[in-house]
Amino acid sequence: MPSVNRLASELSPYLRQHAENPVDWHPWGEEAFATARATDRPLLVSIGYSACHWCHVMAHESFEDPDTAAVLNELFVCIKVDREERPDVDAVYMDAVQAMTGAGGWPLTAFTTPDGKPFFTGTYFPPEAAPGRPSFLQVCRAVHEAWTERREQLLEQADQITAHLEQAAPPGEGGGVDAGLLQHARDQLVAQHDPRHGGFGSAPKFPQTMAVELLLRRHQRSGGDAEALAAAVGALDAMAAGGIHDHLGGGFARYSVDERWLVPHFEKMLYDQALLARAYLHAWQVTGDDRHRRVLDDTVGYVLRDLRHTGGGFHAAEDADSEGVEGRYYVWTPEQVHDVLGIDTQPVLAWWGVTEGGNFEGATILNRLHGDPAEPEPALVTDARRRLLEAREERVRPGLDDKVLTEWNALMLATLAEAGAATGNRLWIDAAVANAEFLLTHLRTPEGRWLRSWQDDGAEGRARHLALAVDHAALLDAFVRLAEATGQARWIQAAGAVADDLLALFWDPEHGGLFTTGDDAERLVVRAKDLLDNATPSANSLAAVALLRLAALTGDERYRAKGTEIVALLAPLAAKAPTALAHLLGAVDLLVGGIQEVAVVGDAPALVLAVQTRYLPGSVLAWGEPYPSPLWEQRQAGLGYVCEQFTCREPVSTPEALVAQLR
Repeated sequence: MPSVNRLASELSPYLRQHAENPVDWHPWGEEAFATARATDRPLLVSIGYSACHWCHVMAHESFEDPDTAAVLNELFVCIKVDREERPDVDAVYMDAVQAMTGAGGWPLTAFTTPDGKPFFTGTYFPPEAAPGRPSFLQVCRAVHEAWTERREQLLEQADQITAHLEQAAPPGEGGGVDAGLLQHARDQLVAQHDPRHGGFGSAPKFPQTMAVELLLRRHQRSGGDAEALAAAVGALDAMAAGGIHDHLGGGFARYSVDERWLVPHFEKMLYDQALLARAYLHAWQVTGDDRHRRVLDDTVGYVLRDLRHTGGGFHAAEDADSEGVEGRYYVWTPEQVHDVLGIDTQPVLAWWGVTEGGNFEGATILNRLHGDPAEPEPALVTDARRRLLEAREERVRPGLDDKVLTEWNALMLATLAEAGAATGNRLWIDAAVANAEFLLTHLRTPEGRWLRSWQDDGAEGRARHLALAVDHAALLDAFVRLAEATGQARWIQAAGAVADDLLALFWDPEHGGLFTTGDDAERLVVRAKDLLDNATPSANSLAAVALLRLAALTGDERYRAKGTEIVALLAPLAAKAPTALAHLLGAVDLLVGGIQEVAVVGDAPALVLAVQTRYLPGSVLAWGEPYPSPLWEQRQAGLGYVCEQFTCREPVSTPEALVAQLR
């Protein structure tokens, strides 16, 4: 056992999972760097997250092994990092491992100089050597040998890698900000669409919600693009039918290991629920098909039931494993189904594809990919789902990562606000408001500086780590959408305050765009920029869209100018790799297609509803309590105004007339 347990009091559940390891772990911080300098040892930086299956595997195989730990403690100063709590640290070393190996993932393993410059990186290393893959201890001893015998070479390599990371700013030459860029992205996505299994590309398959959203946006903004709509809906339908979708409890796993969406990595992340629920909401608004609405309801229901803290925040994730086995909580055998239902279970078994042979380690991941047979009586399916879910909840549940992350909560808040307004579900809007109140109360310092992560400690809870650009950008978008959902002016004021902090703390005055970390933050070996949309939108993409929308509501030209600058900065990169900036292309669409500003003045709920229920990605809505904006100037109560750049058409008094002006 380590002589000092430095992780036991950490807020991160992932770090606390390693508190009893025989490895002498340090949290990220100056103490670890000072120890490395004093002892002349390199750092071993191990990065993962609580719901990561392979992180657990490497922990069990290596970090819990006393013999392995003895070697690590002798040769290195060891640091554990939760990538969700410190995405700024993770981004530096993920860029390094991708530059050095061409791939990435978690667990991430980086060996660095005492000041944090990486010189050798990798991901998972097994305890025993395999063909083409050394064992973890072989790697550790080779690194130690190089550090003691060929240090100058390692230091030179560390400097070269760091210099490469410092150059990871976009642009070069590329296309302009025009409709051609959007068409190019649309064409690439349609070409990548898998017409047989749905989604984009081959295994492993990730939801790629931003690609789906871009196709839905193109369909709506073009007046009808059947091919784009088919690709978007095909992806959503395939995911909803597959094993990546929890058919009993709702929600989605992080990705599918196969091209059919059948076998997931079972961890369930809050951000996936937020982004997927929004995509199904928009598909329902576009198609009117109840199947999309059902998935929306189930996904939001899962979050509100299983991921909500009593104070209104949302927990980060649920693990893939329970009882040390991946997926055990979710799979079924025919005998287990029969024991629960106690009736003729054949229709239910056939409906969800439960077979004797199973499809995952002798059991079955429930799915609807087989397409047959016809649905049993709806009442039978509903009753079976309820009873199976109740029985499943008696099992040992996967571990809960119960930290509350500002960024992910803001993504869910935006979805709840928009979905609640669109469906008329007041409970969802109430949950969104409660979440916003929670964030305002618990995720800020007394001076008003936003923080990244909060943990319930049984008292008031504790928050730590300065919020990043992506936290601010997500909050900005969430508060704007909450204002549109509630008609309360306070949320526009909150959005403006966040936008001002975002631009004051993170803006790059020399090259434009947003740095990941603020001017007041710890200095890492490089000051990176979060540019590419991945599983979640990047800070710059989120900010570009949100700043343009806030400007359209308030008339504040500063916000429009900065949003436009971000788009101009990233447009050349988007021209080369449009699918890597799908959310950013939403901002391109707002600039190219224009933003309709809709103002409903006074008490006219039917006019508000006519806007909120429709999918209008190129519009913003002001209603309810007035706030400083040209949209409220010299307006007549009871009327709706459709404007562009604050030049308005004739006001209207009926929903039909208002809808006729929308596009």
